[in-house]
Amino acid sequence: MTTTTYTVKGMTCGHCVSSVTEEVTEIPGVTGVEVDLATGMVTVGSDGPIDDAAVTAAVKEAGYEVVTVS
Repeated sequence: MTTTTYTVKGMTCGHCVSSVTEEVTEIPGVTGVEVDLATGMVTVGSDGPIDDAAVTAAVKEAGYEVVTVS
């Protein structure tokens, strides 16, 4: 199991959290997504390494921007 944390800019409400969670969950291999609205942190759990570009694209599709990956 792999966990990667992303900082996402622009989320302001519960709908934002739902949108990001929905888009990132659709990435093959993702097993879980946790979003902390207060900090903008999105933690992605997966079976193995997930392409950061795929997560960034999913977040962008939801209408937000990844600013850091850790």
